[in-house]
This record gives sequence, C-alpha cells and structure tokens, in this order.
Amino acid sequence: MKPQYRLNLFDFLSCLSDILDWISPMLNDHHKQVALIAMRIADALELPAKEQSEIVCAGILHDIGAISLAERMETLKFEYTTGQAHAEMGYHLINIFNPMRKAAELIRFHHVFWNNGEGRFYKGLQVPLGSRILQLADRIALLIDRKKVVLSQADAITERIASVSGSMLEPQLVDIFMELAKKEYFWLDIVSPLINKQLQANIRLDTIRLNNAELLSFASLIRRMIDFRSPFTATHSSGVSATAEHIGILAGMDDYECFELKVAGYLHDLGKLAIPTEILEKPGQLSTDEFNQMRGHTFYTFRALESIRDLSMINQYGSYHHERLDGSGYPFRLERRQLPLGSRVLAVADVFTALTENRPYRKGMTNEQTILILSKMAENNKLDGEIVELVRKHHEEINKVRIKAQEDSRSEYRAFLENIG
Repeated sequence: MKPQYRLNLFDFLSCLSDILDWISPMLNDHHKQVALIAMRIADALELPAKEQSEIVCAGILHDIGAISLAERMETLKFEYTTGQAHAEMGYHLINIFNPMRKAAELIRFHHVFWNNGEGRFYKGLQVPLGSRILQLADRIALLIDRKKVVLSQADAITERIASVSGSMLEPQLVDIFMELAKKEYFWLDIVSPLINKQLQANIRLDTIRLNNAELLSFASLIRRMIDFRSPFTATHSSGVSATAEHIGILAGMDDYECFELKVAGYLHDLGKLAIPTEILEKPGQLSTDEFNQMRGHTFYTFRALESIRDLSMINQYGSYHHERLDGSGYPFRLERRQLPLGSRVLAVADVFTALTENRPYRKGMTNEQTILILSKMAENNKLDGEIVELVRKHHEEINKVRIKAQEDSRSEYRAFLENIG
C-alpha cells in the first residue's frame, strides 16, 4: 500500500470550482469571484492568514449544495430568499472531510440575513464572521453584468449594496466594501482572466498528505457531491466502486491496485458535476445535444484530477471508464494497448452496475440479460473479454457485493436527507 497521497488542496478546489461553474456560461468563475471578493474583505479586516484561507475555501465551493441548473440560476437573484436549503445541503455534503470542516461551517450560514443584528445567530447557532463575509461577497459578484464594462457598473453596485446594509448585510462589512470599491483594481481583479493567479498568490493552502483512510474519506466526499444530487444516482458510485474492487481481486490485482480501484470508483463520475441534473434525471432518450453534453463528463473528471500527481493511476482508472478497446469510446478514443488493466476493470464494473442497479424509472436487469449485454460488448471488442468472463463466472458473488454497497449508500443517503430537513 502507498503510505501517503499528496494533495494540493487549492489546485483541486480550483478545478472543482471550474466544474461546478461549467454547468452554464452565466456562472463562469462565479465561485472564484466570490472567493476573491471575500478574500479582499477579510484582508481589509486583517483577519489571520488561516482564517482568510478558510474563507477562500468556502467561497470556492459556496454553492456546492445547489444541485440543479435551475437552482444555480436562482442563486443569481439578488434577493434570493430560499438559499438556506442549498447552504445546509452544502454543509452536509463536505463536512465529512476533516480539512474542509471549517469551510463547511462557513458555507452553512452564508445565506443568513443580518436582519439588524438578529443574524448573528441562526436557529440557536452562532453565525461565523466568515459566513457574513461570504454573504456580502456573493451579493456583490452576482450584481456584476458580464456583458458590460465593470468599472462603469461600480457606482450602481455600491448603491445597491448600501441599500440593504443592516437588513440583508452587516453594516461594518458593507463599510469596508465601500472603501475597497473606490479602488479600480478591486473591480478589475474580479473580472480578470487571471483571477485564479490572484487567489493562489494571496492564499497559502498547504499540500496535505493523506493516508489510505483519509484518501477514502476525501473520495467519499466527492462521491457524495456527485451521487447525492439526485435519487437517480444516489448509490451509483458506491456500486461501481465495490464492483470494481471485487473484480480486481478476482483478476489477481494486488491490494494496492484494488484499493486504488475502490477510490477510482468513487471518483469516476466527478465530471457529472458539470452536467445539469435535468439531463441526469431524464428518464427518456437524450437528445443529440444532451448526449454530447453528457459525453463531456469523463473529460471533466480527467482534467479535475490531473493536477494531483499522486492520483495519476486512479485518474486513469476512473476517467477512462467510457473508453472502449476498439478506440470507439470517449473522450480520448484510446485503444486496448493504451488502457491499464484497472481502467478495463472499471469500464466493466460501470456497465455491470448500470445494468443491474434499480433506478427510479426501471428495475435492474436479470443475471441473464446482464451477461448477454456484457458478452456482446466483449465480442464487439468494446469491453475486455477476460474480465467479462470473470463476471460471468462470479456474477452472483459480485452482485451481492454491489447490492450490499448500494444498500449501505442508500441508508447514508436517507440519513443525509433527514439531516438537511
């Protein structure tokens, strides 16, 4: 087993932020804009560097709980009054990963109105200063019209923010913003294509080292982000992960490789964060445009993980699960000789899980139906025939492993829904 995996938290969060915002051109860089504005306000308050870093982490992911495109677009309304639901969901999605727990707390309360001081507390819990900073930064960012010159908008934005000082926003923070707003660089940085560079230059997020248990916790955080967006997919990654790991064992892969298969199963659909749930939940056939949009998800997974060098093989295992042996897959059109064994295992595990799991709109297929489809794909040089043969020989054993993993995940999903009310 590999003793530790190195993870540059800023690089990964930055990529994750990009994926979340790729869901619509209207949202391009929204998370990073909020993070940058919040960073400037926190710096003006002379908050400790660690606290500023936590605020930036929260800003980069603040709308992670807004699961559909419709809900993300709703968050762009200035007087958005139903934001607490997605803020609570965001908190429960990411608080299981220890390095992100403080950021999760800030996300949880970033839509609580100041309400003349009553917003210091929400349901008996103290609202952190960082949450109030995020609330202000979010309101500023969404007032910027991307089609107009930003400096021409500055006066109108400051007037609008001033109009809700005391009711929506904390007056002390608004006063700090008013001083920052007088400086042209403040506005120009927000809309600059170099915004990522500005964040990275001003925030110090150390590279963290994760042991196997911690890496699984990190991967589980991502799995929850992906799957808990919809009851249609709530247990899919857990099923793929358990299935791939077990097939890996049957194929003679060593403990280290099987562990990385398990992690890859959790991460393989990361790119679906860029796909609207309206497409993911569509029970009927996708249109050509919808299907082409869906085909981008493995590309987004690959790009998000490629900056984490220690996850290089895990990235290949997960991101190549729609590649096919004859080169007809996507997004890289790789052929058998270019696909590691783990990638070929996970491709079979993904198809197997998709066929056998129950979905809200259909029951899972029978043993015979599943093996027939897998065998046909192997005959047509799409899937690895030796791995498919393993599945045929051990179908019941593998299916029991899948069912157990998905039942556990379903229980976790129910508890998650109860927590968010």
